[in-house]
Amino acid sequence: MKLSLSLQQDFQAPELVLKRAYIKKVVETALRYIGTQSNCEIGIACVDNDESHKLNLEYRQKDKPTNVLSFPSDIPDEMAEYLDAFPIGDLVICIPVVLREASEQNKAPLTHFTHMLVHGTLHLMGYDHETSDVDAEEMEALEIQILAKLGFENPYIEQV
Repeated sequence: MKLSLSLQQDFQAPELVLKRAYIKKVVETALRYIGTQSNCEIGIACVDNDESHKLNLEYRQKDKPTNVLSFPSDIPDEMAEYLDAFPIGDLVICIPVVLREASEQNKAPLTHFTHMLVHGTLHLMGYDHETSDVDAEEMEALEIQILAKLGFENPYIEQV
């Protein structure tokens, strides 16, 4: 499985320096862990509060910025055989929200960003924590396992 990454960093913060190779490694680890074998494309945009707020209001009718928004590809599966890499979709990650949440949760910014990247990637692949408790537990378990593979602790255990 090869991953093609389109990265747009409209918002950057000195306390969270993001490297393309690192982002690609995290997404590839998540995709491989859930058994993805075909080549994939993903778009990731790192944005500010205003852009996240606007998109969250437009697509989810929530009047506030959010940590990550997932926009799965709407290309039919039967088209996949004609593509060199299947576009799984786009993630929009709001860096100021990620930084605020990391601080509130006593986590390093990169630790929380990595969690949001894994979380969003799973959403793009059809996992959803908002449909049922069972689905939420499945998604959380996958996040914990993928993050452990990347060397991170369980993100759902409160940090002190």
